[in-house]
Amino acid sequence: MPEPHLSAWRAMLNAHSSVVGRIEEALANAGLPPLAWYDVLWAVRRAPGKQVRMAELADGLTLSRGGATKLVDRLESAGLLRRARAEDDGRGFYAALTGAGEEMLRRMWPVYARVLREVWVDTLSDEEAAVISAGLARANDAAALPVERT
Repeated sequence: MPEPHLSAWRAMLNAHSSVVGRIEEALANAGLPPLAWYDVLWAVRRAPGKQVRMAELADGLTLSRGGATKLVDRLESAGLLRRARAEDDGRGFYAALTGAGEEMLRRMWPVYARVLREVWVDTLSDEEAAVISAGLARANDAAALPVERT
């Protein structure tokens, strides 16, 4: 592994951990739920009809189906999501955003955005952000390819 690539890998992991930790701290200090709640609410919010099949939700968030179910259970208990049976097959369920879920997104976003501005936008030039974005997109595409057997 060439040292510049190993250093970039470590830097990405460290930055991700630090930024997420800072966001989590800011949300907690504001009396808001954790970032994972925002991620789930946002995924449902941007889906057609503001509802998404549970399996698709888990895949889109890189959670196990069991992990997604437990998280949706907590969000449903908090009144931010509701489950609806899939009418087309009767076996599956949708997670649907409630009005309270929309409101929670509106409350969480300013805190999340402030931290992103402080630690990401204000520290990277547009050119650096473009290079990082392009490089990570290529790495993501490569990671999506089938794993070769050795």
